[in-house]
Amino acid sequence: MTKWSKRIAELGIELPEVAKPIAAYVPAVKAGRVVYTSGQLPMVNGELMFVGQVGVGVSLEDGAGCARQCALNALAAIGSVVDLNKIDQIVKVTGFISSRHDFTTHSAVMNGASDLLLEIFGDAGKHARTSIGVSSLPLGAPVEVELLVRLAD
Repeated sequence: MTKWSKRIAELGIELPEVAKPIAAYVPAVKAGRVVYTSGQLPMVNGELMFVGQVGVGVSLEDGAGCARQCALNALAAIGSVVDLNKIDQIVKVTGFISSRHDFTTHSAVMNGASDLLLEIFGDAGKHARTSIGVSSLPLGAPVEVELLVRLAD
């Protein structure tokens, strides 16, 4: 076991199975030293953790938990195309939060994903981030997250 796999194990984190795509796409694509993930939903054992909008039926805390699960699912997707130990930097995290038009704490929801990545990757987990509020997401999911990572030479 090398550094990231070891760190994940030390934290007691078990990466899930790669979520099956719900349409015509793949979970992750490697392009040179970069891996892009498709948007990952908060799936656990093939089921959404929650359905609905954050702030309307899904609490802020549950939304952050969904963002964390999305990040775990994204790491699993990355692991399906490259060894996770080859990750050099988490470059960008993009999050979509299903919410009402007057919801304004998208960043707090996305901290669920960001905090996990920082916990695992330390300085290599420091990333740029975008949090976007939307009216709906696939399958009624409250959160969707995609990652962009750079690989070591």
